[in-house]
Amino acid sequence: MAAFDELDPLTGRKVLVENNLTFHEVTETVAAPIEIPSGRWWAFFLASLMLLGLLLVSLGWLFWEGVGIWGLNNPVDWGWAIVNFVFWVGIGHAGTLISAVLFLFRQKWRTSINRAAEAMTIFAVICALLFPTVHAGRPWVLYWSLPLPNQMGMWPNFRSPLLWDVFAVSTYFTVSLMFWYVGLIPDLATMRDRAKTKARKIAYGIFSLGWRGSTRHWQHYEKAYLILAGLATPLVLSVHTIVSFDFAVSQLPGWHTTIFPPYFVAGAIFSGFGMVLTLMIPLRSWFKLENFITLKHLENMAKIILVTGTMVGYAYAMEFFIAWYSGNPYESFAFANRAFGDYWWAYLTMVSCNVISPQLFWFKAIRRSPLALFIISIFVNIGMWFERFVITVTSLHHDFLPSSWDYYSPTLWDVTTLLGSFGLFFTLFCLFCRYLPIIAIAEVKSVMPQADPHYDPKGDHHG
Repeated sequence: MAAFDELDPLTGRKVLVENNLTFHEVTETVAAPIEIPSGRWWAFFLASLMLLGLLLVSLGWLFWEGVGIWGLNNPVDWGWAIVNFVFWVGIGHAGTLISAVLFLFRQKWRTSINRAAEAMTIFAVICALLFPTVHAGRPWVLYWSLPLPNQMGMWPNFRSPLLWDVFAVSTYFTVSLMFWYVGLIPDLATMRDRAKTKARKIAYGIFSLGWRGSTRHWQHYEKAYLILAGLATPLVLSVHTIVSFDFAVSQLPGWHTTIFPPYFVAGAIFSGFGMVLTLMIPLRSWFKLENFITLKHLENMAKIILVTGTMVGYAYAMEFFIAWYSGNPYESFAFANRAFGDYWWAYLTMVSCNVISPQLFWFKAIRRSPLALFIISIFVNIGMWFERFVITVTSLHHDFLPSSWDYYSPTLWDVTTLLGSFGLFFTLFCLFCRYLPIIAIAEVKSVMPQADPHYDPKGDHHG
């Protein structure tokens, strides 16, 4: 990762918070959106609630009528539900990478963005788990997928990658939630001490677990945080690897390929950082957080998107090379059909958004332009959704027998369910912004010059 260029003249440490803020100013700035909700927050929250209502209506009709309301047909028996599942799991990757991996590598620039990225991870995984739950057909017996003896006297098929998803994603969600919560504890105590109402004081007091900021508390906190970071790091690689097995362990041309695990992990980090930029750029403007989420933070994330986007582009090229090199006519046809068949427009959208648009990040002016970053981050998210669509639908709609071929088109209910999942995500994220600190106050303070025991604000530095 690129190091921050600016050094504090007093301490010689890298400047991660601009304009030489005091500890008090940091707390006041981060706490302001929680204590005084803005009109923009209310507008965005109400819009998110409307989309969430659309999701509830769509799921209600789905439970009443069954999966026949979707655009599924005979060859394409996996449609938007699995596409949306893989898309949302991928979105959840950047949070754990920023929090755990960058923490273990002592990349202190993560401190301003890790809290919101971790929250994004948890909410994205909730949206992801929604889709396997409903597309299985009978969600009220979903507990059959767990390894528990049930009234039917049968056990799950442990050779099914769909079952591996249950364990991988639930483990990822649990560890990510614990990691996020442990990091929140010192800041919850800060909000408890600032609370103006009794209800808030009690609520923040319960969740801050009696935190008083003593040396003993900090020792236990840092040890727990390090352990959870160590547990979360392998999950960055394992979760999307397991998700890729949904496709890779099949015998279907276009899916049965060993490049899927690393390619899915790179794509997940790529799309995850795209969503972090999509969320953080408006937030830094609306809540006046430019001193914490600086242009250098945005530039570093753009560099990660450039690297992972290039890896994804390499994987696309390798898929075609291996299909040709294998000499398997079914494999060759599957990939030729992807690029030049009925869904050529989806493949073109995918390549344009995922391979071409990130290459603009070679230019420093674009990496440091919030507007350009925001627009390209939206293209990245669109492209990664289309990638999952292309992999799923183009491999299924032309079966081995031409008599089994059919064209897949989504219905209105496919579209409303996808839009509704965004409503669920943004509703949860709005609630997070309203009741919890978006920036990790304690962690940001720890990387400021004032945290240096030899810091002298008058400039007489002895350290």
